[in-house]
Amino acid sequence: MQPSFPPPGGTAASLLLLLPLLLVPWALLVRRRRGRRTAPLRLLVVAGSGGHTTEILRLLSCLSESYSPRCYVLADSDKMSEAKIRSFEQKRAERFSNSQFTLDRIPRSREVRQSWTSSVVTTAYSILYSLPLTYRLKPDLILCNGPGTCVPVCISALLLGLLGMKRAIIVYVESICRVETLSLSGKILYYFSDYFIVQWPALKEKYPKSVYLGRIV
Repeated sequence: MQPSFPPPGGTAASLLLLLPLLLVPWALLVRRRRGRRTAPLRLLVVAGSGGHTTEILRLLSCLSESYSPRCYVLADSDKMSEAKIRSFEQKRAERFSNSQFTLDRIPRSREVRQSWTSSVVTTAYSILYSLPLTYRLKPDLILCNGPGTCVPVCISALLLGLLGMKRAIIVYVESICRVETLSLSGKILYYFSDYFIVQWPALKEKYPKSVYLGRIV
């Protein structure tokens, strides 16, 4: 028996559901005004194969032009996400004339059915590769939703923050497909993300730190 999906709300309901995410840039902008800086927020978006990229782009469609530039990071073996991202950004450019985005690739941290032993090695390599990239991009906010690529990116951002180079806020949105258990990426980043958003009440019960917003994608 397949689970019934939480019904998506109207425009007002969607804004309320996304309120915690929208408060993040507001807080950063207040901090920047105090520091006499008014530049837009640099947003790093981790894309993934399958439905991850589709879901993350739906979230991005709700965000204003203040989130710019949008820096997309995807695995070097991901053959489909780039086309989806370019199509999304082309449509967005028709709405916002100053729309900006970049695309970067990193080595995939773990392939499907890859052994745990070799996954440690490939993930470590991906983290080392991500460090200079994350330092160059210097994101204010990182948005991800479960692809394995988000683990090395978020860990590299955490390391840069610990070193005092750049502090990025990490917002993790678990995929709508995850009803009762978290993805492997979610189980790792649950302990390190600033905002951990789930779309099913069963996950909120198991993971009290998470924020349950119902269906948002």
